[in-house]
Amino acid sequence: MGWEDLEDLALHLIISKLGAKNASILACVNKRLRVSVSEESLWLKFCSDDFDLSVPEDPHGNPLPSFKITYQIWREGFIMYPWPLVRRVKRCWDTLKNWMAANFQEAGATLRKGASEAEIKEMEDNLQVKLPLPTKVLYRFCDGQEIASAFSSGSAHGVPLGIIGGYSFYDHIVNVYLLPLSQVIAETKELVHQLGFSNRSKYIVVAASSTYSEKWFLLNCSDGQLYVGTENLSICGEMIPCVPSTLINSVHNLHGSQQQDAMLLWLEEHCRRLHSGIIGLCEEGGVRSINLFPEIPPLCSTTITNGVQIRASSVFVPECSDLQEKEEPLKYWFSYSIRMRLLPEGCIINGTSFSSCQLYWRHWIIRAIDTVQKVNGEAVIGKYPLLYPDGKEFVYESCTPLISSSGSIEGAFTFVPGRLTDTKAIPFNVKVARFPLQLPDYVF
Repeated sequence: MGWEDLEDLALHLIISKLGAKNASILACVNKRLRVSVSEESLWLKFCSDDFDLSVPEDPHGNPLPSFKITYQIWREGFIMYPWPLVRRVKRCWDTLKNWMAANFQEAGATLRKGASEAEIKEMEDNLQVKLPLPTKVLYRFCDGQEIASAFSSGSAHGVPLGIIGGYSFYDHIVNVYLLPLSQVIAETKELVHQLGFSNRSKYIVVAASSTYSEKWFLLNCSDGQLYVGTENLSICGEMIPCVPSTLINSVHNLHGSQQQDAMLLWLEEHCRRLHSGIIGLCEEGGVRSINLFPEIPPLCSTTITNGVQIRASSVFVPECSDLQEKEEPLKYWFSYSIRMRLLPEGCIINGTSFSSCQLYWRHWIIRAIDTVQKVNGEAVIGKYPLLYPDGKEFVYESCTPLISSSGSIEGAFTFVPGRLTDTKAIPFNVKVARFPLQLPDYVF
């Protein structure tokens, strides 16, 4: 039986199994096959299989007249890259953009269109580096964030739209943006000059905080590792790797081209944390931002005592950490977030329900290796929150240094039923379950 003996439906099914490249070759055999290969439904399937596309559009999101043209433009646009890598990078950006569209549209709106090959080459020539292949493809899909207003003087707190997010404690406020290539050039030149690096340094600044607290992420273009600066960055160039080094060069194609670097792994892990609910959004003063304090176990502990719920978690703070400290060996800094609220049934003491309760005292036990530190004091950050059964959380953040890269905090809060000026019953303790302080595999 030859091609001419097959019914159209059977022929269409066979061609769809061959893939776009073989289908194009088959179209050269005869007129009937050329007509079959030209069917729009066939190219819709190829675009869906290879690019996860359901509408005909180019890599910048511009509409195209057909799926066949769409496939051609995508293949030609990324012909110089390994195709599995292109698909992986697109999947990463799609995941992040879909989360932004559903949850944080104002930050999603700052994402720029992909950079051209010419723009990438201009950046490489300007900084005398060669971008790792995965990072280059990342920028082809999205040229960072539109951050002109975010990094201008005096606007730091007005637009905390960094897609990496951050945290705050006291007056230390961090919100990290992914930099566009133009900003990569400017920030790299300035930082390299400050640090006294050689002009032939292979480090480039790819992400940074727009707020008062400086936090810099630098990609080593030679080995593909991503680093974040410590407190000693400006003194001696001290940095911490952001991604487990064993992962970076673990996958190669037949020609040895690197298939993943720290930038790609870092963004993929960030997407996983957002989509799994490990991290999410916070809102303060009507302004929303991505909050890096974990929200779910095991990194976040939750307890309920007498109707009062306490959630607690921490983040590592690399930009405050001093890994070279010897006289005072408190090298690793962590910020912790405490979220407390009164459940709808109110404060329940010995079967009696009260419509409010107020914090009076705190008790902390901080552990690191064999060291145990106990802290007792009134209130938190000078505040005595009064909780009502309206579901609203009172949130406060603080920080603590450790002598080691891991430890924990646990303790209790003392509340009074009613309010401090009108106590309705004897005070009671609310447990704060132990939560970890630890240097993570991925540093954000």
